[in-house]
Amino acid sequence: MRLDSLRIRLTLWFGGLTLTGVLAAGAYVGSIATDELKTIAGHRLEAAAGSAAALLSENLRERQQEIQLLAQGPLFTDGDLSGGDVRRILDMRKAAHGAYAWIGVTDQTGRILQATDGILTGQNAEQRPWFQSGRTGNFFGDIHEAVMLAKLLPQPTSGQPLRFIDIATPVRTRDGALRGVLSAHAPWEWVTDTVASAVRGPLSGTRAEVILATQNGTILYPYSLVGTEQAPAVPEQGYREMVWPDGASYLTAAVQVDTGPASSVVWHVIVRQPRADAVAPVQALIQKLLGLGALGVALSALIVYRLALRLSRPIEHLAATARSIEEQDRIPETFPALQGPAEIRQLNTAFRSMAESLLKREHDLASLNASLETLVAERTAELEKANQELQRLATHDALTGVLNRRRFDSIGAEQFALFQRSGITFTILLVDADHFKTVNDTYGHQAGDRVLQTLAGLLLANIRTCDSLARYGGEEFVLLLPETPARPDGTSLAERLCALVAETPFPDIGRMTISIGLSQALLTDTSIADTIGRADTALYDAKRAGRNRAMAG
Repeated sequence: MRLDSLRIRLTLWFGGLTLTGVLAAGAYVGSIATDELKTIAGHRLEAAAGSAAALLSENLRERQQEIQLLAQGPLFTDGDLSGGDVRRILDMRKAAHGAYAWIGVTDQTGRILQATDGILTGQNAEQRPWFQSGRTGNFFGDIHEAVMLAKLLPQPTSGQPLRFIDIATPVRTRDGALRGVLSAHAPWEWVTDTVASAVRGPLSGTRAEVILATQNGTILYPYSLVGTEQAPAVPEQGYREMVWPDGASYLTAAVQVDTGPASSVVWHVIVRQPRADAVAPVQALIQKLLGLGALGVALSALIVYRLALRLSRPIEHLAATARSIEEQDRIPETFPALQGPAEIRQLNTAFRSMAESLLKREHDLASLNASLETLVAERTAELEKANQELQRLATHDALTGVLNRRRFDSIGAEQFALFQRSGITFTILLVDADHFKTVNDTYGHQAGDRVLQTLAGLLLANIRTCDSLARYGGEEFVLLLPETPARPDGTSLAERLCALVAETPFPDIGRMTISIGLSQALLTDTSIADTIGRADTALYDAKRAGRNRAMAG
């Protein structure tokens, strides 16, 4: 078979044309699909980084505010800092959640008067940065390895060194004189667990990873990258495809963590995903497309070869006849009947068959494009749903379903601003479950969770639609009652809630009681923190008066 024959040339030409079309179409579809998937993955990384940074910022602010409010309590401003009541309050606060590894209070010289579990009591912390800075104002310290507590607390099971972040605030008398410093050490594992929990759901099923880094790119988490890799300059907003020091290309999104007004510490939550992982579905699609293209090329070549064979055979017969005439020097008795129009019709049929084949492949490509658009629409809908769920998690308490501390702070600030403009006052109720630690110790934390859920449901069902209920921390809830201009502000509601809870059977434990401290906003208040502070004082008064009661402050 000669390579320059008509049938071979037509077969190679049409086969090459079909292959070029398939490759061009595959490259075009692959480029569009890659860009779409990178955009979807980038937005998902950006949303995950924003969610993690928001959750960590909220938790850090809550811990700082919790320590500040504790230092402003009457037991610290007026009481005996070395007394057993202070030790019990510190132990209860530490046991309320896993955010603290150690809490202690010092005198003016730095001598530790009381601390959780009695650890470091009597030792001097005068040289520690948290004491030196905490004497003059609120302090939030960057991550550091344990110094005084290194041999006194259990070591992490991960084999990593014991590391903390420090929170400190001055303890002052009512007239502003310094009494000492209240400090809390939060374990670094609490910080990293907070960040990891925020991105675990949105990034499941991918190879994306979350990183905590300082402003200059020093990696703080995960520990496997600490000291071995430096984060590149991350984007201020959105996401970007970047090459990291390991030489791999990653889709990268970063959001700065708000560590609080008293902090100069700058952290970034960075979420990165290998580019190959983000566009992996496109690679699979391209492989399928190339397989279909190869099959189409083979089929097209076979059809063209058959058509070229039918076209060339009459011409070959005619050439043979010509050679026969030349050799025999005569016209053969039988001469092939060649009809030009018939050959043209056959050629036309062949082109029509090839066109139908190409049209079928074009329809196949259109169907693949439609499937890809459907996939992109489904992923976009999933992303929107995930964003809505992240928004809900950012404003509501995961356990009880009521508002969380961050959302309540926003509502409270708005209500206080309205009070300052209009003079229409409002009332704050701080609700605390009595002997809740005993519930957890006796019946277990799952039973305690069910008690908190039932209590939240009772409170929510017996307030007005304009009232706001939030979980303030641990077993403590806060109610904001707008438009309560006349006394007894919210006393009747507080007493009714106390009676209702006392009469209601709770799951697992039977009966329980609550204590309520309430306070009405005053024109002398500079912020809602003043109103909450009076309610908190009233709550402590109710506790000391025997619990299961409401007291106004």
